[in-house]
Amino acid sequence: MRSFTAIIERDRQAGLYVGYVPELPGARSQGETIDELREHLQEPVELVLEEGEPELEVEFVGTQQILVV
Repeated sequence: MRSFTAIIERDRQAGLYVGYVPELPGARSQGETIDELREHLQEPVELVLEEGEPELEVEFVGTQQILVV
């Protein structure tokens, strides 16, 4: 079992959550709820991994809050 971090954004115009896994090119999807998005992301992640061990282009490190005064 492997774990990947998904970046999730909300498209206010479409009313959808959009997510992608930065480490896996092509692993992206959308859903009306975060739970639906998570379910929809499973398939593209599995498809990328079925093609063999991907050469990771990036490594998720974390997020930062930027305070602007």
